[in-house]
Amino acid sequence: MRWPWQKQKPGRLGKSQAGFTLLEMLTAVAIIAILAGVGVPGYLRIKRQARAHLCTANLRHLGMGLNLYLGDHNLIMPTLAPAREDKNDDSLPTIDTVLLEYVDSEESFRCASDYEGFWEKTGSSYFWNSLVNGQAMGNMNFMGLTKNQSGIPLISDKENFHKHIGHEVNILYADGHVEAELQFSIGR
Repeated sequence: MRWPWQKQKPGRLGKSQAGFTLLEMLTAVAIIAILAGVGVPGYLRIKRQARAHLCTANLRHLGMGLNLYLGDHNLIMPTLAPAREDKNDDSLPTIDTVLLEYVDSEESFRCASDYEGFWEKTGSSYFWNSLVNGQAMGNMNFMGLTKNQSGIPLISDKENFHKHIGHEVNILYADGHVEAELQFSIGR
């Protein structure tokens, strides 16, 4: 036993000064690699799910903006083109040009998972269902199948941005709910 005030003999390393052995270092690296192999895919999935939820929040926000528009226009749906090819083309009324004054910012028209750059090119990551153009909110008819607003799609993703987490295309329906798949409700 060595006391703190005793000097150590030169040339000998005590246990407290010994480094890691190669086996200990390899074991530590293997444990870190296993943890990273388990943790990184889980982290990426959580990140993709968060982007999908942000997308549905944007669609709900666009739905609230559409409700404000409807309040100003006697509950008549706007007449819009489904999309435009270029952000600088102002000849077509689209959701991002007509509803912009009813939402907080242009970012509401951007899906966080839009890696194709639709928002940058066209001004929106979302399509408008032009089959509902000019219809009265109280008497909507979608392809003759339904008058039930919970089955009438209004705005959807331009692409399947959320396919990596098993989601389909996010869709805003006329009753204000958002689903990650197309649903038809046939009412009588």
